[in-house]
Amino acid sequence: MAGNKSSNSGARKAKDKWKSKEWYNVHAPRMFNETVIGETPAADPELLMGRQSEVTVQDLTGDFSKMHIKLRFKINAVDGHEAKTEFMGHDLTSDYVRRLTRRKKTKTDHVVDVVTADGFTVRLKTMSIADRRIQASQEEGMRAAIKDYLTAFAAENKIADIIKAIISGDMAKDTAKACHAIIPIKRIEIRKSEILAKGEGEPESIIEAPKAEEAPKAEVAAEAPAEAPAEEAKSE
Repeated sequence: MAGNKSSNSGARKAKDKWKSKEWYNVHAPRMFNETVIGETPAADPELLMGRQSEVTVQDLTGDFSKMHIKLRFKINAVDGHEAKTEFMGHDLTSDYVRRLTRRKKTKTDHVVDVVTADGFTVRLKTMSIADRRIQASQEEGMRAAIKDYLTAFAAENKIADIIKAIISGDMAKDTAKACHAIIPIKRIEIRKSEILAKGEGEPESIIEAPKAEEAPKAEVAAEAPAEAPAEEAKSE
């Protein structure tokens, strides 16, 4: 009997805990037209701060060819039941990377930190794919060429232009061309990006998102700061 009472009490407490929570719409940043990308619960709006969400470019634009590009956002403001986010970076899906790096291919990785024209510090991680073995001297030459090109490109463009070039694939193509004099590289991908420091102002819109009622919602990871307990999230 005592055990049953304890169990029932625990169930009631768990139920009451969920009753005290409210659901908040999570919006992408202005550069992605503030599209609703998911929902997340919280008993207090302050607990939303720092939570992160991940969504593919396909989810935002409906472009099936961009389903391998994942964008990361972090909640940085709450207005009523609307949670605003900021762009944190991008990554390629693991299955896409595996398809590129099949047998008899040589993969090399490089990391370059760049500063954009509007003051954002961005870490770019490139992945080079070659059909033959890359010698140490060639890799050093590639490393220098990649760094020179990306540094110069970032210095002449704002963060919105950088992200647009990554999503469109133009940055990867131009980076491969910069290395062509050293080695006829088959392919270069911008595997990952990360915002290390914010610059001035808020980036303008870079893509045309689908209508709000047609925009699919992605899962929102309930990652709160260390001092706040993490919450579960719901996707539709």
